Amino acid sequence: MSDLFKKAISLGWGLTVVSKEKVEKAVEELVNRGELAPSESKALVDRLIERGAEEQGQFKTMIREQVSRILQELEVPTENDVTSLEQRVALLEKQVAELEKEKAALTGSSDAEEANRLD
Repeated sequence: MSDLFKKAISLGWGLTVVSKEKVEKAVEELVNRGELAPSESKALVDRLIERGAEEQGQFKTMIREQVSRILQELEVPTENDVTSLEQRVALLEKQVAELEKEKAALTGSSDAEEANRLD
């Protein structure tokens, strides 16, 4: 039974892929061999599945933390960094457009004044 337990526990760590059906089948085999009482089988399956899910969650959390740490070490911009830069670019584009309008207005009036002086 300890091998079955190790296999079920390794579910969360990705060492062995054990579906609920496989756990149920393995527990059923234990019952058939007389190593486990039929009344205990459902509780064991539930505990093994629950434990596997808990460890899988812990494993996912650990992987996320490691990936975040690596991305930070590599100085990969975060979503907030990109959003902030997009906002700054939009503001700068707006300012450039306004300056171009002002320049066009000034250049337009300068051109008109120059044309009048030549007449």
